[in-house]
Amino acid sequence: MCEDNDHAMGRRALLVTGAAAALTLGSVTFASAAAGQDPQTKTVRGTLPIGSPDFVYVPVEVPHGVRELHVAYTYEKPSVPAGTAGNALDIGLFDERGTELGGTGFRGWSGGARTEFFVRADDATPGYIPGPLRPGTWHIALGPYTVAPQGLPYEITITLTYGEPGVAPKPVYPPSRAKGRGRAWYRGDCHLHSWYSDGRRTPAEIAALARAAGLDFINTSDHNTHSSHPHWADQAGDDLLIMLGEEVTTRNGHVVALGTDPGTFVDWRYRARDNRFGRYARRIRRAGGLVVPAHPHATCIGCNWKFGFGEADAVEVWNGPYTPDDEVALADWDGMLVASVREGRPGRDWLPAMGNSDAHRDPDPVGTPQTVVLADDLTREAIQAGIRAGRSYVAESKSLSLAFSAVGPKGEHAGIGGRLEVGADAPVTVRLDVTGAPRCTVRIVTDQGVLFTSEVVPVSGSATVEWHTTAQYAAYVRAEVRHETALGPLPGALAAFTNPIFLGRLKRPE
Repeated sequence: MCEDNDHAMGRRALLVTGAAAALTLGSVTFASAAAGQDPQTKTVRGTLPIGSPDFVYVPVEVPHGVRELHVAYTYEKPSVPAGTAGNALDIGLFDERGTELGGTGFRGWSGGARTEFFVRADDATPGYIPGPLRPGTWHIALGPYTVAPQGLPYEITITLTYGEPGVAPKPVYPPSRAKGRGRAWYRGDCHLHSWYSDGRRTPAEIAALARAAGLDFINTSDHNTHSSHPHWADQAGDDLLIMLGEEVTTRNGHVVALGTDPGTFVDWRYRARDNRFGRYARRIRRAGGLVVPAHPHATCIGCNWKFGFGEADAVEVWNGPYTPDDEVALADWDGMLVASVREGRPGRDWLPAMGNSDAHRDPDPVGTPQTVVLADDLTREAIQAGIRAGRSYVAESKSLSLAFSAVGPKGEHAGIGGRLEVGADAPVTVRLDVTGAPRCTVRIVTDQGVLFTSEVVPVSGSATVEWHTTAQYAAYVRAEVRHETALGPLPGALAAFTNPIFLGRLKRPE
């Protein structure tokens, strides 16, 4: 049986829930199932006007005896003038437990990556969570990402199949440790997308590419869903630690939840103006994860970071192939370092930087760039501790390695992310050893800016660079390795950069 319904956009249904505004439409109902009931299908149509709420919910009354829920949707994509956003409509699903922000009803999200999905007890479309199809009011979630001036006409076809439910699979997750080498430098890529969101690679393909890129650890980060978490266990091994997470993709920026407990879902249905981000940052940390704003100066709609950095544990300064928005992110991060030393505040009052590939599909390279972390072992907790402490640098590939240190007059020593406790006028020697960087130059950056640029690294790719300073002259030092440039005074693209080493004694509170 197939029935058509038109959805009117009644503004009386508008709900402002303390998060992004949401609209709930009229319910789609199905007759109670009888023994041997054939599948039932209903189609609903409507048009979302420009200025629609961020999320529009279509309630579906699911009766007893449903084995499978299948949803397919289409929407019109009319031509629009240059510079005007066209139609883009995301989709997801919440079960009978409801759509409450941060609630337990989430059953999947595919964004705009798929035109149909299904959910059963024993299986589901990638991006969706298998499990019981209990009777009650379910909700198809529509996310009008952008709406053309003509409006966004849509059509949703819902099919219920009846019968005995399958058996829900028991999830198995990857271990939180790998063999490791004790305290050592470990390479990782913490921003990756599989076919469980808008990527095109399977977990097996990603794991193989990670190993080929010389990585020791990765973090899963599919958009707005944790559905991939049980599908990584077979890919982990003594040589590869697989941490689990999510890219929380809001309308005001994206944040990587890095290394959360298995099965953790982090809601994304809010904007900066809703004053809800702190709640979900704390949710990430309670689940054992790190809060890492991603590509903060990306130019795609909704990608630019608007929530501030007060809740962040690190920031993704370099995202994928190096581009001008990464250069802006690097400069912005350096400005935050300057602010952190302005008053000589005690404690680690600064934000470490990371780099990740954000790889989705061929030809996106996994591990370009990669974050190289000094950790006590190859475990989730040890890698996170190294990232949080800033004991890391970012390199474009496994071929490039750095060793960066600062040494005082009495042999005092500090490495990346550390502090060299010396007097203001004590001489300090800063040293960088680099391999795998042919024809690159090294820059030493301080709170004053770039104070030293090396000669070009020879074709062998290896060089040692030393620079002398004092804590009075440089509150911190960090290193950049840059490729050649054909644009005169403009710097070349990054090949690598380090987190800072801070110089001088901390001022103690009076």
